[in-house]
Amino acid sequence: MAENPTAGLTQEEEEENIDYDSDGNPIASTTKKIIMPLPPIDHSEIDYAPFEKNFYDEHEELSSLTGTQVLELRHKLNLRVSGAAPPKPCTSFAHFSFDEQLMHQIRKSEYTQPTPIQCQGVPIALSGRDMIGIAKTGSGKTAAFIWPMLVHIMDQKELEAGEGPIAVIVCPTRELCQQIHAECKRFGKAYSLRSVAVYGGGSMWEQAKALQEGAEIVVCTPGRLIDHVKKKATSLQRVTYLVFDEADRMFDMGFEYQVRSIASHVRPDRQTLLFSATFRKKIERLARDILIDPIRVVQGDIGEANEDVTQVVELLLSGTDKWAWLTRRLVEFTSSGSVLIFVTKKANCEELATNLTQEGYSLGLLHGDMDQSERNKVISDFKKKNLPILVATDVAARGLDIPSIRTVVNYDVARDIDTHTHRIGRTGRAGEKGVAYTLLTSKDTTFAGDLVRNLEGANQAVSKELMDLAMQNPWFRKSRFKGGKGKKLNIGGGGLGYRERPGLGAESSIMSNPLFEGYSKPATGAMGDRMSAMKQAFQAQYKSHFVAASSGPPKLSTKSSSSSGWTSAGSLSSVPTEAANGSERSHSAMLSMSSFTSAGSLSTVPTSQPSSQHNYPPPAPPSQRDSSRDRYSEDRGRHGDSHHRHSDRSDRHSGEDRYSDRGDRDRHGDRDRDRHGDRDRYSGSRHSDSRNGDGSRRDRDDRRSDRDGGDRGSDRGDDSFAVPEPPKRRKSRWDN
Repeated sequence: MAENPTAGLTQEEEEENIDYDSDGNPIASTTKKIIMPLPPIDHSEIDYAPFEKNFYDEHEELSSLTGTQVLELRHKLNLRVSGAAPPKPCTSFAHFSFDEQLMHQIRKSEYTQPTPIQCQGVPIALSGRDMIGIAKTGSGKTAAFIWPMLVHIMDQKELEAGEGPIAVIVCPTRELCQQIHAECKRFGKAYSLRSVAVYGGGSMWEQAKALQEGAEIVVCTPGRLIDHVKKKATSLQRVTYLVFDEADRMFDMGFEYQVRSIASHVRPDRQTLLFSATFRKKIERLARDILIDPIRVVQGDIGEANEDVTQVVELLLSGTDKWAWLTRRLVEFTSSGSVLIFVTKKANCEELATNLTQEGYSLGLLHGDMDQSERNKVISDFKKKNLPILVATDVAARGLDIPSIRTVVNYDVARDIDTHTHRIGRTGRAGEKGVAYTLLTSKDTTFAGDLVRNLEGANQAVSKELMDLAMQNPWFRKSRFKGGKGKKLNIGGGGLGYRERPGLGAESSIMSNPLFEGYSKPATGAMGDRMSAMKQAFQAQYKSHFVAASSGPPKLSTKSSSSSGWTSAGSLSSVPTEAANGSERSHSAMLSMSSFTSAGSLSTVPTSQPSSQHNYPPPAPPSQRDSSRDRYSEDRGRHGDSHHRHSDRSDRHSGEDRYSDRGDRDRHGDRDRDRHGDRDRYSGSRHSDSRNGDGSRRDRDDRRSDRDGGDRGSDRGDDSFAVPEPPKRRKSRWDN
């Protein structure tokens, strides 16, 4: 009592405000309790005992395999392995070199040979490496992390009183937690290891008691484990083997902070494994944070549906037709085996179950708001085949292994394609065959697109009706015409030019992409240092070219004079191939001055200018023009691409200037010059247009600004000239 004066007393602030209904029964609170993550700890202050991770001795049969044979073997098992120095895949249980007790238990469980994910995953886990394991539903992922875990635990000294577990397996749902716990008990029996299942809805006191008695393995949901650690029922000091099963589902359920806090509480030199059938980008982020140099094993395609499941998609006119379809087919389904019917919402779940019960079917009901004891009873009855039908929400979508399920019916479509993959994976497990029916209505266009890709990925037939429905979705239709069949999974935002990040810290991923081979950033020139180039160009412009116009010009608005004044400069071609030499330069400066004067004083240009230009002696204009153009363009090439922002007029030529950098220098040949001469020839008529009013010009400029989008966004900065804002434009995939 002296040590703990408040023992046995309920503290004031812990009392919950419970509301009672008219009959005096407590009303369950609607707000869910938010689980605060564990506080951070400083591992440097804790003296951890060393432990051994690597228990893998390569079998001589595997040592003799050459590199090409290993690649062929992985190809045969449909494995893709990335990471530093992964071990060779095994092909039989003898290669794992397990001892006799464990082998006896494996034989008793009727395993004949390891599944593909076990062939590659077990040697990685045995050799103490961190790994990401991605394989389709029903492929034996659970055993792939349990067997190495038992070897890992048996190497360490025995637990003392009050010590926490050596291995922790974290999973998203209570049902999956109980199922993994059953597997751990079955295989742990070989070494008389104790396993405890810790999940919400179970008795807190019983779980705490089991943890205090000591258990080498804890299978848990994240929230309840955090509760027990906070209440000092257990500690994570001895944990050296940490597994996150179905990690992406925990993120979807909003457990990211809790998952991360559990990982940060375990000693940094632990061994960590992540497993799932689908793998989102955000899980990749978690993997990078909590795994050290992991090996990534993908069996099949990421998120691919199991090929042992035959998928049938039924297109119905409306939601009410689903009920008639289901009652018509249900007897046929139940005669072949157990049936699992998925709905999206709890209310729909109860409604459907009530309707089926009234029709005389015996069935079980499973959703998140049920009491845990009820959930356990329903699942055990369903497993024992006492109940032929189970109506469930997505609580039952992941991890449940009930071999008797022959038919899955998606009465409501899944929220996303990952959940769909997990749902249909409740049948067709461990090499068995199964059938999954998905009921679609005309509203499900968005999901239909994903479903088509899913079916194609699993080599299933896609009906014409389904394809027509999917084609109503604009996103799917676009991606369809872009490039053939098949699916590109994990595409952020549905194919908006997303590229997978090649590795950590690879900033040059854009440059290394084959699409961008032709692009190298020039140090100077049209795409070099823009700001300074512009300022220099402007200064040069003002110092050398602005001369007084002819006496008494009419007053022009600043906008029109500046834009027209720039037209001549704008029409000059971009960077010339050869630099003009000195004598040409001085000559061209004089000529350009005169040419600029006429442009600057637009109103003095006689109306007959276009025709008078034709009357020049032919050799003179090109040479004059070319030399003046060379002068400007060299100036411009030296100072950078200064013409984009500064005038409405010069935009017309910006497209050509931008492309002229791309490599074809020959474009500045004589043929081209003639074309420029022509353009200058009729620029006079253009000026007279612009004099007639700003309206038409503004329209044209708007059209043009759309056309020459390019890199105008990048040249913003504060210089001393008022520059109109470039029009807003949609970001394109090339901007990356």
